[in-house]
Amino acid sequence: MENPEEPLSTRDLVATAEPPAATDGAPETTAGETRDVADEAPLLEEDQAAGYRRRWEEIQAGFVDEPRRAVEEADGLVATVMQELAEGFARERERLESHWDRGDDVSTEDLRVGLQRYRSFFRRLLSA
Repeated sequence: MENPEEPLSTRDLVATAEPPAATDGAPETTAGETRDVADEAPLLEEDQAAGYRRRWEEIQAGFVDEPRRAVEEADGLVATVMQELAEGFARERERLESHWDRGDDVSTEDLRVGLQRYRSFFRRLLSA
């Protein structure tokens, strides 16, 4: 998908993204709904997140000397993190689907945890 010599950009993610799926009829959350622990669960492993934070600090520090380059690198970093998140969700879905394909039952608890993870991510995306 990505040329190793060209950095990933958010444009790359949009170009390969599938159109949004229709809603499934699941109830939407309300403004007064309380958040649970899953809403605060990290989306990335701590060492990954720390590496991305360090990289962001380097990019931000470089803005003074090379603002255009800093913006390009920031776009690439955001695209990389978005891709990592998308791949994580895809791996989880593949894991669940592999159980379904074998005819195995997936526990309601596994599905509940998966849905909570999606809900948490969705809420974070929409928060200001």
